[in-house]
Amino acid sequence: MDRTQLNLVSGAVVDSAIAVHRELGPGLLESAYEACLFFELKARGIAVHRQVELPIEYRGHRIETAYRLDLLVEQLVVLELKAVQAITDIHRTQLLSYLKLSKKPLGLLMNFNVELMKHGITRIAN
Repeated sequence: MDRTQLNLVSGAVVDSAIAVHRELGPGLLESAYEACLFFELKARGIAVHRQVELPIEYRGHRIETAYRLDLLVEQLVVLELKAVQAITDIHRTQLLSYLKLSKKPLGLLMNFNVELMKHGITRIAN
């Protein structure tokens, strides 16, 4: 994995999230931030997919729609978006599980319910 590419992608995601947050502010539903961040990333020419199905293996069976990634950027970075009072350990564990299941190298946990977006971003590496 090229760390430079990973850092460029995650930097572009953070810049995009800050732009969305600057425009909308806190207090909206997660789905609104997801749609706007998707739009912002696409407008910047960044490959992004929404609500990506993440299957799991259970007792030898593939369960197709077990989980959904909020956003997957450049097939490298998993974004888990929140609009909550505070990020908790369960949110971090959720993203770490998504990284392990998807075999992606990096996840960003982004809470839009903050005064400044930079305080709402947690970087988690797999």
